[in-house]
Amino acid sequence: MSSEPTAPGPHTALRTGVVWELLRGALARRAAAAGSPALDVLDTGGGSGSLAARVAALGHTVTVVDPSPDALFALERRAAEEGVAERVRGVQGDTGDLLEVAGSGAYDMVLCHGVLEYTDDPRAALTAVTRTLRPTGGTLSLLAAGVGGAVLSRALAGRFTEARLALADPNGRWGDADPVPHRFTADQLTALASTVGLDPLAVHGVRIFADLVPGALVDTEADALAALTRLEADAAAHPAFHAIAGQLHLLAERTVPPPGS
Repeated sequence: MSSEPTAPGPHTALRTGVVWELLRGALARRAAAAGSPALDVLDTGGGSGSLAARVAALGHTVTVVDPSPDALFALERRAAEEGVAERVRGVQGDTGDLLEVAGSGAYDMVLCHGVLEYTDDPRAALTAVTRTLRPTGGTLSLLAAGVGGAVLSRALAGRFTEARLALADPNGRWGDADPVPHRFTADQLTALASTVGLDPLAVHGVRIFADLVPGALVDTEADALAALTRLEADAAAHPAFHAIAGQLHLLAERTVPPPGS
């Protein structure tokens, strides 16, 4: 079996490419700082391991925590198929029991992607996530839903009242039927990270254009997908585009003990 992870489809690659490049760079920097090519990585809410397998293929050891037994079964199968089973393990749990199932202060890097917006208490969840990082230093990769992207997408869909609701709501929700409990601005995300003992390093916008450009245009225009992918990557670092991004990616380092630790 090959140790190279299965390549994602073109539309998936468009939506995840920016995050993967940011994560790969952060892993390399953390490995250099730790003086070790292989890191202990925690992927909380990692599901079936689409990201964990790619991280493990770089030589790192990955623990995936997820509440779904089905997802963990799929993780085990994916890791075996992609030749990284010895570097990936799955544990059932969530942010509520994260320290019990994953351990405290044990990881060089923690991935928390698509989790914070679904927790009852984002601050408590992020505190638990922070405590899993090594006290002597560790890096957090945090990906969460952005308010501006939701406002823009509802408006472009002609749902103007819902767009106004999302704009005014403290949690960025567009109504009672909204499946996402919390959305964030870049300032809210960095402030939250600071309150739990993290030092925010950089914020990037993700899915700025990917969810707005008609799929038919990308599929039919020559080189459109590659050009759009480059545009997403170039715009990600510009603060002006954080306000309309569907997701926000924060890199932060643990610098002080989280409150209450």
